Formats: sequence, structure tokens, C-alpha cells
Amino acid sequence: MGKKIKKEVEPPPKDVFDPLTIESKKAATVVLMLNSPEEEILAKACEAIYRFALKGEENKATLLELGAVEPLTKLLTHEDKIVRRNATMIFGILASNNDVKKLLRELDVMNSVIAQLAPEEEVVIHEFASLCLANMSAEYTSKVQIFAQGGLEPLIRLLGSSDPDVKKNSIECIYNLAQDFQCRTALQELNAIPPILDLLKSEYPIIQLLALKTLGVVTNDKESQAMLRENQGLDHLIKILETKELNDLHIEALLVIANCLEDMDTMVLIQQTGGLKKLLSFAENSTIPDIQKNAAKAITKAAYDRIPQLIQLLKSDNEEVREAGALALANLTTCNPANARATAEADGIGPLINTLSSKRDGAVANAATVLTNLALQEPLRGSLQSHDLLRAVIGLLRSANAAVQGRAALAVAATACDVGARAELRAAGGLEPLVDLLHSKNDDVQRHASWAVMVCASDELVAVELCRLGALDILEEINLSVSRKNKYSEAAYNKLLNSNLSLKYSQTGYLSSSNIITDGFYDYGRINPGTKLLPLKELSLQEPSDLRAVLLINSKCDVSPPPSMEDRSSDTGYGRSISSSSSLRRMSREKANAGFASPTEEKSEPTSGRNTVLSKSATKEKGSRKGRGKKEEEKVKEEEEVMLIPKVIGEGSLKKEWCPPADPKFSLYVYEVTRTILPITNIKEQTVALAKYVAEKMGGPIAKDKLHEFSWELHISELKFQLKSNVVPIGQIKKGIFYHRALLFKALADRVGIGCSLARGEYGRAWNEVRLMGKSRKGMTGCLPPPEVYIVDLMFHPGELMKLKSREAELYRFL
Repeated sequence: MGKKIKKEVEPPPKDVFDPLTIESKKAATVVLMLNSPEEEILAKACEAIYRFALKGEENKATLLELGAVEPLTKLLTHEDKIVRRNATMIFGILASNNDVKKLLRELDVMNSVIAQLAPEEEVVIHEFASLCLANMSAEYTSKVQIFAQGGLEPLIRLLGSSDPDVKKNSIECIYNLAQDFQCRTALQELNAIPPILDLLKSEYPIIQLLALKTLGVVTNDKESQAMLRENQGLDHLIKILETKELNDLHIEALLVIANCLEDMDTMVLIQQTGGLKKLLSFAENSTIPDIQKNAAKAITKAAYDRIPQLIQLLKSDNEEVREAGALALANLTTCNPANARATAEADGIGPLINTLSSKRDGAVANAATVLTNLALQEPLRGSLQSHDLLRAVIGLLRSANAAVQGRAALAVAATACDVGARAELRAAGGLEPLVDLLHSKNDDVQRHASWAVMVCASDELVAVELCRLGALDILEEINLSVSRKNKYSEAAYNKLLNSNLSLKYSQTGYLSSSNIITDGFYDYGRINPGTKLLPLKELSLQEPSDLRAVLLINSKCDVSPPPSMEDRSSDTGYGRSISSSSSLRRMSREKANAGFASPTEEKSEPTSGRNTVLSKSATKEKGSRKGRGKKEEEKVKEEEEVMLIPKVIGEGSLKKEWCPPADPKFSLYVYEVTRTILPITNIKEQTVALAKYVAEKMGGPIAKDKLHEFSWELHISELKFQLKSNVVPIGQIKKGIFYHRALLFKALADRVGIGCSLARGEYGRAWNEVRLMGKSRKGMTGCLPPPEVYIVDLMFHPGELMKLKSREAELYRFL
């Protein structure tokens, strides 16, 4: 046998590159492969990038940073189908990133993406191309580009695709585009309503929802409303409403129906087919607010411009019909004064008030809403009151239904806007059930009741009655709760506080110029929120203690102020009063010594024997005191003035109803400032004069470095001991510091019309602020200068006015 010869393998050609398999673990390396001319490498690189992008937003941002977007856009038009498909899939995912969207708009790739929607392309390409467009169409600029590049027509065609993802992406993009008016017009021209209606039959809820949302937008146009009716769209919508399993679609379906009912033929159709009753059922029974809102909107559209007919519905024997009419009117008259007037002109007030006695809570609540809307129009308020609306509403305040309670409270707030209505509400016993609603655990009821209380509290008598019924305590409790407090409860509480200034000053430490101090006001001092302020009677009956004195304002007194000389001879009543005590004569002398004009001067001795005897005794008393020291004499005078208080009230006062301690000294102050300061025409001069007067009555000016030597504490303690009470009338205080003087200034200023506030500070500080006209500026002619706020010095330099926020004012308040 011959020897076998081994055949030699021929080497590859020198110009051919040997195959190379590369495994890359870096995204940057794969991005570089996108520039390869080899189709297989491009396809595999795109596939790897697609999987990488699917993993999260951070990877999408990484691909953007690596510059992958620009080479990928070129692959959208690649000749190889697999490369083109994979590139389209990547853009479907990447387009959800906002930065990628921005770059795609700049690269103007919309035309290339829309081209992938061609009928001959694969379903996968349709899916991801439509997904890319759906993501891009969320922004206005992209919408314009899609519409301009003719993207609407292929998207409508794809609504008939067999693939649910293609349908979902296409209808989502169409919904976004339909927000623009031009696109809606194009949808009508392209007959898009039928394929959109077909999507309502889809087994996928998201597709049905997007279809309804799109119809809700396009049916804002008349032509689309008619197209939907012509294509039996109303039947599709009613079937959705009748299917309980589709309750997540009911909100949008009702909105579409409401839009379509603007079309007259559609309105007639729904009335003939019984659709109105179904809408009423949704408005009444649904627990979802948006469903109720859209159902009510649909009913309102069905009843639009037919107010007289709606009034007739209120007269029906059928309770459901009455409720439907009341609901339609409630929606028509809300925020619509014209419809409110039309309802009144159609004689609707009587039937509406009669509907308040309906057995259906829905009808009652809706009728109350309509009446509230009418009451908001001032010209209609008189007609409502003539129909005894308030008396009808009072019964509703006691309803067991929260919706009725809330609407009734709103009706009270809208109706009780004048004195007569509030007096009627009070007389009819409407305040008690209104206060009871403040206890409601329903937020709406509690807010509406608070609003009504705030309105009613505008009258002092009504406010006092509300406080007696406990409204102030309830509102304070509400406002102390973080979860229950609201702006209505706070406003109502502040309004009621204005009728109880003693409590307001104790709680807030501030009274404005509009808070006028009257007899019976007392300053207990600062109390914490939630702390009860004891009534004046209880405080007066307490034994003296080391607690802060309660300062009382009370000018009611049986002792008359001294008359002028020319009136003395003819005023026998004055003779009897002045002879009962020598204190008032001393008051007059003190007043003259203070530098203020006395209303009377004792020029001659009285002629009557009784008065002569009193005069002699007074002379003897005066002579016996010559040897005493000045301080002891002042102390005796104060004791006599204090002892005057029970005499003024009367000997049988213990058997009579309790009265606040009288303060004849303060009565005299009021008389004197009325005679001497009220006639001054300049407010600034009035303020200065009153400040000096107050300071003189409270111990005069005190030097700052001598303040610690001003023994006011001992003086107040002696008064409390003499009165056997912690309550001290303000007129009895002869040595007062900041908070005594500020209170007296405010009380007297309110009597003579000087507008001033009272503010409490720390460590016994209190001050008054007044608004005075500022100086006119140069160049300003024909206009008044703005007012400026000043603090009145009552301690160191009485009568000095310090501009608010100035250094002097801050020192006065805080140092």
C-alpha cells in the first residue's frame, strides 16, 4: 500500500478579517457599536441597550449621557427590518424620560417615528412607535410636531388594531392631542368618534377609561356631540352606567353625558328613554363625590333654560320628581345670579320652601341650597323673609341628616344678614339648635354652623345669647384641636369675643379701637387658652388673696356729679345727694388742684339748716386733721371714699339682685373728661390732655429711676383689704402703674370718642396706641397724609406721643 499523503489546509485570504466574538459588560462599549456598519452588530447592540433601558430611569439617563440617542435616531430609518424594529423599541422606552423628550424634539425625529405606524410594519413596531408618541404627546411642543407631521390619521387607524397595547398607546396619544382645539376639529373631519366608541367594548378597563376621557374632551364641541348621538353613543354610555362592575368608569361616562346634553336632540332623547331618572339615582345614591357632581351636572344640562318647568316639578306629588327639580335648580343657581333671579321671578320661592318639608332628605337639602343661593342676592332677601324662610329653616337645624343640617346652617348664614332677620331668628328660638350643630362631628356641618354663628354674632344681643348657650366655649374647644380647628371656627370665636371684651382681653391681651369698653368690664389678667374666666359676681364674692387685683370699670352710680352753681339752687335732688357724704366735695377740690376746670366752686355756705350742720361738721373734721401728716390724711380720704361704695348701692342692697360694685370716683372722671376734653376739636390735643389727666389721677409722673420706689403694691393691697374683695373699681386706685393707667385711659377715651387700642405686655406692662394724621409731605397737595400710630406715655412724661416701632416706644413697652 502506498503511503497516505496529508492534505494541507489552505490559509484564509490575507484581506479577510478573522471572526471575533466579544463579550462587553460596559454600556459605553455597546453605545460605540451603534456606529458599526454591520447589521448583526447593530441589531445585537440595540437589543442589549433595550434590555438595559428597561431596568429603570437611571439607566435611561446614563444612555443619554453616553450619547446613545443621536446614533439611535439614524437607525429608525435603517434598511434592515430587525435593526429598525429594535431601535423603535428603544425609543418607546426612552421617551418617558423628560431629558430624552427634549433632545428628540431638537433632533426632529417625529417624522421618522410616525413613519413606523405604516400598515406594512410589524405589530411590535406599531406598539413601540405609538408608545413613543404617547410619551412625547404629553408636552405641547411635541403635540404640535405630531399634528403637523400628520400623526393623527395613522393613530386613528391603529385604534382598530388587534393588539391591545397598540390600541392603548394610540388612544392615549389621541387623548393628549385632543386637548388642542385644532386637533379636535381634525378628529371630527377624520370621523374618529366611531372607532373611539368601539373601544368602550374593550375588555381592558384602561382602554375604556382612555376612550371615555377622550370623548369627554371632544364632546365639548357641538359637532362631536351630534356625531356621538348619531352613532348611538348615548346607548353605550347608559349601558356602562347600568353595569355595576364598571363603576370605575361611571365618573367619566357621566361627564360625557353631561356634555352631550347640551345638544337639544340628545336632551330630548334622554328624557324619552328614561335616562334622567337613572342620572338622578346616581346623584342620590352614589357615595363618590365626583359621580354625584357629574350626575348633577348632567341633570342641570338637561334642565338648562327651562326654569319655569323646573318650578312645576317642585309642585309634583312624586317625591323623586321634586328632588330632581330641586337638584337641577341647585346646580343652575350656584354661582349664577341670573338664574337665581329667574327662579324668583318664576315664583319659585314658595314651592322651594314647601319642598323643605319633603320626606326625602335629598330634596330638602337641594331646596335649602337653592334658597341659600337666592338669599345671597340682596334684592331677593326681602321676598325670602316675607315667606318666613327662617322659621322653616330652624326646623331643619334639628334634622338627623348631616347634609340637611349643613345646608340649613348655610341658609341661616345667607339670610341673617340684617338686624331684623337676626332678631327674628333669636325670637323664634333658632339660636339653640344652631349652637348644637357646633358639636357635630361632620366637618361640613361644623364649619357651616360656625359661619352662621359668625354672621349672627354681628348683633350684641344675639352674641350675648349665643354665649349664654355655650357657643363661645364650644368654639374655644374646637380651636384648641388641631384636627377640628378651621378658619370659620376661628372667625366665629373672634366675633363672639367682641361681645365679651373681658374674656377677649384676658385671652388675647389686646383690644382694638373698635372694642369699646362699657360698664361691667373687668381685667382679670392673662389667662391661658382653655382656662375658664370666672364671672364678675363670683370674683366679687371671693375673699381677698395674694392674687392680682381684678380691675373693674363701672360708671353706674346713684351719686350724681356736682352741678354748676346756677343749677344748684333749683336742683333739690342734688342737694340731698351731696349732703349724704363729704367725699364728693373733696373730689371737686382734688379736681381743681389737678389743674382741670371744676364744674362747681363752693362760693357760699348753704342756707338750709341741714346743710349748715353738715358744713360745720366738715369744718370740724378738717380742723381736727391739721396736725396729721399728709400721707395719713390721704389714707383717711381713701378710706372714706371706699366706704362710700356700699352706701351708694343702698341699704337694702343685700336683699336685692347682685350688682357690680359702684365706682363714684370713675363716674366723676367720666363727667370731668366729658366737660373738659370732649369739646377739644383736635384729636392730638385731646389725647395729650387725657393722658395728663389719667396720670394725675394715678399718682402723677414717675421718674424711670424712681419707679421701684412707687409703692403701688401696698396701695392696692390696702384697697383689697378695705373692700374685702379682690375686685377693685378703677376709680379707687390712686397709685397705678402701666396696666392701671392704660386701662383707665382706654375706658375714658372710649367715652369721649378717642379711638385707641389697649395692649398687654409682660411684667405688668400695658399701653395704648392711637392713630393720628401724619404730617403732609412736600409736593403732596389735595390729599390727606396717611395716619401714623403712636404709643401714649402715661408714666414717665404723661402726654408724650411715641411713634410706633421707634426706640422710645420699644423701651416704654419692654424695658
